[in-house]
Amino acid sequence: MYSGEFERIGRRLFAEHLVGGNFGNISVRDGMNGFYIKRTGAYLDVATEPLFVPLSGEVPAGASSEYRVHREIYTKTGHLAVVHAHPPVAVALSLVRDTIRPEDSEGIMFCPEIKVVCGEPGSQELADAVANALVSSKLVIARGHGTFAAGKTLDEAYLYTSLAEHACRVLAIKHHFIRS
Repeated sequence: MYSGEFERIGRRLFAEHLVGGNFGNISVRDGMNGFYIKRTGAYLDVATEPLFVPLSGEVPAGASSEYRVHREIYTKTGHLAVVHAHPPVAVALSLVRDTIRPEDSEGIMFCPEIKVVCGEPGSQELADAVANALVSSKLVIARGHGTFAAGKTLDEAYLYTSLAEHACRVLAIKHHFIRS
């Protein structure tokens, strides 16, 4: 279940250089009791059967190391899909800013402010920070780690992931021209 959809979104993430290697993860809420998430170490662009993780209780062996973040998002928000990626310019900008304010038209329209939160990858601290930010947003960046984008569908979450990297590239290019 969902392996084809995960693979399709994973291929887009690789094509846009928003993930590399076996980094990043994808999940989809399934009813009121849990969600499906990619397996730890699985490549996003290869069809592998995701694992079902309940919203409470034991987590099956092999679930993504970021299952805590996904669990908190589904527990605290109404989002139905999550994409976690490592877009390089967004990650770099998160190292020097606490909030990113896009200046391109799409960024201003869809996500005028992107919060940057802290926490070790895979930790409950990161899970709480990301989920709290996504209560009122569809996009957040974990400092030095990557984006977490959420929405009603994986396509919507993917679009916010792509939007984050585009907006951050525009800011970086603008800064380069100002310094020149």
